[in-house]
Amino acid sequence: MPPPPPANSQRRYYQNVAPSSTSLLTAQIHEEPRAAYAQGPRSLRASASSASLNHDASSVSVPSSISEKYVLPLDPDAMGKSHMLDGPEPDDSLHNPDPHRDRRSDRGGSIFSTRGLMNLGCILVLAVGIIALFAGYPVITYFTRHPLSTLGGWNLGGINATGQIPVIVGNYGLIDLDTPEDVKTKTDYVTGKTWQLVFSDEFNVEGRSFYPGDDPYWEAVDLHYWQTNNLEWYDPSAITTRNGSLEITLSKKENHNLNFTGGMMSTWNKFCFTGGLVEARVMLPGFNNVQGLWPAIWAMGNLGRAGYGASLDGMWPYTYDACDVGTAPNQTIQGLPIAATVNGDTGHDGVLSFLPGQRLSRCTCPGESHPGPVHENGDYVGRSAPEIDMFEAQVGGSGTPGKVGAVSQSAQWGPFNHAYQWFNTSDNLSIEDPTKSQLNSYMGGVYQQATSVVTMTNQEAYEFSGAQYSVYGFQYKPGFSDAYIGWIADGQLAWVLKQPGMAADTIVEISDRPVPQEPMYLIMNLGMSKNFGTVDFDHLMFPSTLRVDYIRVYQDPDNINIGCDPDDFPTEAYINEYIEAYTNPLLTTWVDDYGQTIPKNRLVTGCDA
Repeated sequence: MPPPPPANSQRRYYQNVAPSSTSLLTAQIHEEPRAAYAQGPRSLRASASSASLNHDASSVSVPSSISEKYVLPLDPDAMGKSHMLDGPEPDDSLHNPDPHRDRRSDRGGSIFSTRGLMNLGCILVLAVGIIALFAGYPVITYFTRHPLSTLGGWNLGGINATGQIPVIVGNYGLIDLDTPEDVKTKTDYVTGKTWQLVFSDEFNVEGRSFYPGDDPYWEAVDLHYWQTNNLEWYDPSAITTRNGSLEITLSKKENHNLNFTGGMMSTWNKFCFTGGLVEARVMLPGFNNVQGLWPAIWAMGNLGRAGYGASLDGMWPYTYDACDVGTAPNQTIQGLPIAATVNGDTGHDGVLSFLPGQRLSRCTCPGESHPGPVHENGDYVGRSAPEIDMFEAQVGGSGTPGKVGAVSQSAQWGPFNHAYQWFNTSDNLSIEDPTKSQLNSYMGGVYQQATSVVTMTNQEAYEFSGAQYSVYGFQYKPGFSDAYIGWIADGQLAWVLKQPGMAADTIVEISDRPVPQEPMYLIMNLGMSKNFGTVDFDHLMFPSTLRVDYIRVYQDPDNINIGCDPDDFPTEAYINEYIEAYTNPLLTTWVDDYGQTIPKNRLVTGCDA
């Protein structure tokens, strides 16, 4: 080991030829070398206090410069760190291989060491994990999966046999959970085929509300039904559920300057169906021999909303898919055909029709506002808001022997036959029991053509005359040719109309009118109007209540078609585009009130007009 250097000796790493700034970096004699940061800082005030003009400068060592005082010397030995340059460092063994020393650990390069096995083990674990994730997991889940619950339905995920109707948690599904199992299929009244339940409401929940937003399928309106000059205001407060039935009450209660308050609710734009059987178990309001009440259950095409005049203008009661004079205002073009101007409504000088023309007809010019779809030849499909009435209850009138309870069961049509005479031959009309049912003498007027039969009811199925219930309904197949509508009263088929009864009428130059092909929604209401017949205020009792135990809709399992926006008869986009017409009852007409235009009709206005 080399001897230590003499005290205060220093190694020269620079040539000290003459005084320079570098010479000031050397360590001072009589002072131990210290790092600059180890010396306490001296302020100028402290330096001045230790020296004065009268003090002997030779007795005090004063650094010649700031750098001399605070910068480390360049000689490591002076710093006591000689090992930093030429001595061994503590970690040198980590950087210097030694075969003799390492032979025991290396074992000749064999991988079967502790470290090697650990490395291989980690690689193996990673490989097995990756294989299990991308190959093993799919195989394992395939063989260990459990069948999905049908949640009480028939198909995967709780969908029933239609493939369309989900079972919603809670009693909010299309099929009421209170509907008995034994009525979820039914033999239809016309063909004898077993049909399937697609919608039901048993009204068993007490105290339901039908204000807008309170029910998933039904909504009560708040308006005056001015179209038929009703005597009451329709108010949602008049409708609720009690003792297992829906109740719509007509009361002598002033409302919006009218003396009576009634109720109307519908499934408009919430539940619709195309074709099927609708049944309701009903107790009619009032007495079976006092005239004046007007209870009804009916259906209408979703492109028109009952009570909202602008939405119905040029839509009701059309059911038409042809481009001819039947789409024109008053069913005439330049006064022709003459047959459409005579032998019509006797209360309007024999004129056949006051209809404004079919707004969404097959004659609509390309590019005009129309919900579609289009035929193969590019023509729009004629669209409308047709009506089928399950019943409108009456006392006395046409088809009844005096003042007895009865129901008018009908469909409304447009355009109209000559003199409103449809082809009611035995091939197209069948009345099951002529002792109970008679063809209605009323067949139409300037605003509608009606095909109607009046049937006597169960005289005990009235609120104040027996308080029993009776089943009413209608069943229909939409379209042309083999299409039909059948009506049910007191649980029995009452009468059937076949579509050829509404075939083309060459006298007024119109084409076939199909059994409604539009998606239809349900409506129930109780009101009064002198338009419908005599109102016997002296003997009516208020309040009077229409009660509905249940309403159910069935369809042929081979022709399930529910929903308000089907592909072949869409409604959603059109309704959304003109939503104010469907939500503002103060808009009574499409053009004058709502400020819209009638789409161009190539026969009436031409497409270049």
